[in-house]
Amino acid sequence: MTTGKTEKLVRMANQIGAFYAAMTDPEATSGAASHLRAYWTPKMIQELIAIVDAGCPGLNPTAVHAVEALRPASHA
Repeated sequence: MTTGKTEKLVRMANQIGAFYAAMTDPEATSGAASHLRAYWTPKMIQELIAIVDAGCPGLNPTAVHAVEALRPASHA
């Protein structure tokens, strides 16, 4: 994945995370994860999971929690 693509995914995930961040943690995580599941392709989600696996460079906490909620059960 190119640096530009990584930065774009991080920026978009952070925007989603920021939108839901005012909610309680469980609501924010659920809302952000639902948004990602509904509007992002499976490939984009897998790439975001890879970013989290690489140490979450630049991702806000709500985005990280949402990604963890989307992680396949076999990798949890």
